[in-house]
Amino acid sequence: MNKNINNQFTEWVNIYSDILYSWAYHKTSNKEIAEDIVQETFMAAFKSLNNFKFDSQPKTWLFSILNNKIIDYYRKSAKNIVNTTKDEQVFMKATDELFNSDGHWTNTSLSTWQDEEHLLDNQDFNTVLSLCIGKLPNNWRLAIESKYQKDKNASEICKELNITSSNYWQMIHRAKLQLKICIEKNWTN
Repeated sequence: MNKNINNQFTEWVNIYSDILYSWAYHKTSNKEIAEDIVQETFMAAFKSLNNFKFDSQPKTWLFSILNNKIIDYYRKSAKNIVNTTKDEQVFMKATDELFNSDGHWTNTSLSTWQDEEHLLDNQDFNTVLSLCIGKLPNNWRLAIESKYQKDKNASEICKELNITSSNYWQMIHRAKLQLKICIEKNWTN
């Protein structure tokens, strides 16, 4: 590669870095991921610089590479959602049994909760609740504690746990169901 093209590429990095980063951040809502994707974009562009024909603007070319990198990131993230721990699989199986094949509640004793107004004022209940929270898979426990004890919002929790929003809501839902089951088995009022 000749020196002129190297200088021109360096100029493109200086000119387009901020706007590429802004777009990547807009699409990922994560500073580190956006930075990594922009870096990958420039690396890919540099490797294929000899193929750039100057038929389009450098900005257009770089954005097309960036958008492909963003798509790759989300594809990889979607594959990671499926990977759950053994504990999560056991808990998911237990909560799946609460629903029939149509997705409706099966006959359970969850209605006993309607009579309780001030459970959090009951020390025995709080002890059982703490034990049940401690039995949850680690990410489920962290999500529940962050949401209900630390009053964090969903986007903060997703960033901390490095999970997607849909994964977060599924995790919260299953954790709450598992907590109900655990409390019903271990607490008598």
